[in-house]
Amino acid sequence: MFWMLPLTLIIFLYTRKMALKIKNPLFNPLVITVLILIPILLVTHTSYTTYFSNVKIIHELLPYSVVALAYPLYELMPQIKSRWKSILFVTFVASITAMLSGVSIAFWLGGDKEILASILPKSVTTAIAVTISQNEGGVPSITAMCVILVGTLGAIFGHQLLNLFKIKSPAARGLAIGAVAHAVGTARCIEVDYNEGAYSSLSLVLCGIMTSITAPFLFPVLIFIFSLF
Repeated sequence: MFWMLPLTLIIFLYTRKMALKIKNPLFNPLVITVLILIPILLVTHTSYTTYFSNVKIIHELLPYSVVALAYPLYELMPQIKSRWKSILFVTFVASITAMLSGVSIAFWLGGDKEILASILPKSVTTAIAVTISQNEGGVPSITAMCVILVGTLGAIFGHQLLNLFKIKSPAARGLAIGAVAHAVGTARCIEVDYNEGAYSSLSLVLCGIMTSITAPFLFPVLIFIFSLF
């Protein structure tokens, strides 16, 4: 079905163009594109597997898009060097907190070990999250869904929450959103403020690394603690 890839690109580019005019965080191009595509796939009786196989190139470009985010970091390197200790501390705490919060909520809602492992890496970019999930016995498809959901919610509501708490520093805002909303939130940060986007991209990379390192040690500890209840 050759039409799937061009249709997806056309819908996304058009909704992004509209989003730039509307300038409302609720009008998120990713969300709107998905909401438009779902009815089309249902009407045409197209399975997700078939759709994904035809647009797989978009998925394969994700790692390159993350690497491309390194350029803003290069421009802010002097500032980053002067704050590296606080940046590492913030991203480490954010990484641990993101894993603890997701797994704890899933446990209290009755999730089994497989579900807990699937939700554990929800706040890092898809490529890293799926690998962590598989290694801990999770379901990659559930993990991917959680990553998309968390990133989308962060992109839509992240800045509203930061504004509510009157957090105005581009560094603080970028680090916060990058830590919980990975690449989707970072894309939104870049649209709002270039420096904010740079810190967000730094945060998503550091949180991805820290989550990869700490998850194999943290998850067994959490399972043991939960088994006591």
